[in-house]
Amino acid sequence: MDITGLIVAGGRGSRMGSVDKGLQVFRGASLIQHVMQRFAPQVQTLLINANQNLDIYEGFGVPILPDAILGFAGPLAGLQTGLIHSTTPYLAMVPCDSPFLPNDLVQRLRTGLEEGAADLSVVITGDVLRHQVHPVFCLMKATVLPELTSFLQSGERKMQDWIASLNIAKVHFPDDAAFRNINTLDDLRNFEAPQ
Repeated sequence: MDITGLIVAGGRGSRMGSVDKGLQVFRGASLIQHVMQRFAPQVQTLLINANQNLDIYEGFGVPILPDAILGFAGPLAGLQTGLIHSTTPYLAMVPCDSPFLPNDLVQRLRTGLEEGAADLSVVITGDVLRHQVHPVFCLMKATVLPELTSFLQSGERKMQDWIASLNIAKVHFPDDAAFRNINTLDDLRNFEAPQ
């Protein structure tokens, strides 16, 4: 349990009509509460990266960290902030809008990281020929912070480009549905009923 968990909720929510996605009610609780319920037991400590509604997020009882880089710079900026504040050798990251994430996510990412002697392990779904990488579901060594900071300082912002610069392990999960993001108000309504 030497892993810090980071939930990134720092976006503008533009695809959801510029509302704070993590605070949208889904099946009787906010999206981020669903994520916390599944993610918290898998890590030693939990952090939330948020850039708005900080007073509401503080009510969840875990440290709330705004981006060190101003201007809604994306999930890598949130990740950088999480790594800056993490006190463990590893950090796992998940988004605030994925309430179905697996209960064994971190364990399996840790196994992949160790077996691959990698700096970062990331979720993939699908088959060998047509797999999909889910870059915001990942586990990394805290030692990647200097490389990430340099990447951000160069003006880069794309998560997949940064991951491609590292020694990574891809960990296959058979259940695509576990990594569904609720990005729009239609998604919120469509997934409201248990599948």
